[in-house]
Amino acid sequence: MDMTYDQWADAGFPDDGAADGGSVPLANYIVPGQKSRARELSKRLVSFDQIGAVLTSNYMVKGWLDRNCLSMLYGPSNAGKTFVALDIAMHIAADMPWRGLRVNGGPVLYIAAEGGAGIRNRLAAIRHEHPDMASAPFTLLPVGLDLHAQGDALAVCEIMPDVAPALVVIDTLARSMGAGDENTAKDAAMFVRNCDLIREATGAHVMVIHHTGKDEDRGARGSSALRAAVDNEIQITSEWEILSRKQRDQEPPAPLHFKLRSVVLGMDEDGEPVTSAVVDVAAPPIPTCKPLKGKNEVAMQALYDALRDHGTTKSGNTWPANCKVVEVDHWREACGTHGLTTGVSDSAARTAFMRAKTKLMDMDDVREFGGFVWRVQGDE
Repeated sequence: MDMTYDQWADAGFPDDGAADGGSVPLANYIVPGQKSRARELSKRLVSFDQIGAVLTSNYMVKGWLDRNCLSMLYGPSNAGKTFVALDIAMHIAADMPWRGLRVNGGPVLYIAAEGGAGIRNRLAAIRHEHPDMASAPFTLLPVGLDLHAQGDALAVCEIMPDVAPALVVIDTLARSMGAGDENTAKDAAMFVRNCDLIREATGAHVMVIHHTGKDEDRGARGSSALRAAVDNEIQITSEWEILSRKQRDQEPPAPLHFKLRSVVLGMDEDGEPVTSAVVDVAAPPIPTCKPLKGKNEVAMQALYDALRDHGTTKSGNTWPANCKVVEVDHWREACGTHGLTTGVSDSAARTAFMRAKTKLMDMDDVREFGGFVWRVQGDE
């Protein structure tokens, strides 16, 4: 009777004289049925001198998403995750450039576990604003799935409306975990395994929509096994940014920005407008300086006074043009006058001054050179 691998391993290696220093034939260790697997693997061996650069790209959205991979698009509630996901998916289905980037598109299946009128209206808004996408091979499946168990993954593969889909979107992970717990590595691994089953059986890129936790900066919530498994990771922030947080084999592209534009779809039974929104390109926000507070504000006011009373201008490339500078000692004295610290010792005063100076320099509000300091102007 053939032995299983576990039975063979439990039985130990056969004793054919190895204990006496003789060599044991490799065939003695081969489990029945393993030879065919070995022949299969041997065909995949590639020697170093046969390895060359792969110059063809396997992109779906160039620089952001690759074909036949697993990605996660995540963000906080009400940040526009689904709007952005639909925008990407419709451009892929229509095989049209997204944000000026090349798209290698194809049919899309969008599984909206949080479906209902909302997702339909968002798609209706896209069709209203982009009539050239009306015939795109996009299919909606507005039901929840259980991708913790294997049954639904197999069913999705069986009902796939196209034989060669480019993209399958699962929106959201939380509504597709069944009895699984997204915080448990074992359950997260089961979810990933079923996503991989869909990906491998169909050849599609599988994108999972997910949420952040309470702290948006800490990334997608749940087990780290989820983040480790994906090839591409995209974050949608509450500031309406689209950030590439992970690219398996290339540098992440520059951030993108968007805004939501309201679209009127028609009137309801009471004669009131029914609206949804579409994604529009937006320019990066203009950086704003936060007002100084506490000891930083005191130190800056002291610098104003020191420049007023002792400031001078210097010429040369190393000094700011049309800007007064002042000796660091005069600034330190002014900080003492302004009561930067309540400590009575010289050591406490020096420590408080150094902390404030370092902080203001880190914020690029103050610069120092050759024993002099000055305020940074807006155009420096």
